[in-house]
Amino acid sequence: MSLTSTEAGGAQVVTVNAQRIDAAMAIQFKEDMRTETEAGPERVILDLSHVDFIDSSGLGAIVAAMKQLGKERKLDLAGLTPMVDKVFRLTRMDTVFNLYDTLQDALDPEHAAN
Repeated sequence: MSLTSTEAGGAQVVTVNAQRIDAAMAIQFKEDMRTETEAGPERVILDLSHVDFIDSSGLGAIVAAMKQLGKERKLDLAGLTPMVDKVFRLTRMDTVFNLYDTLQDALDPEHAAN
């Protein structure tokens, strides 16, 4: 799985450069997220704008990535495509994560949730 990481607006932005996060990718995703986010800002934004499909294993991997960050750090999600957004809302994961339409919205202090 290809992840890239940058810092912007005081947050670490991790971009998923894959079209799917599914059972075949979930373990690798968790490992790559752990490596990318071992140290860094308190806020991590996961940019999912390239992801067209996510299944329950992918959802679980994102939850595991959030837990790996610990209580003092926060994982927000940005750029969810319509299908991925639907999965997060149907599973009520929108109550667990802050979801932003775009990465720019996530970085904009006026949109950022506390």
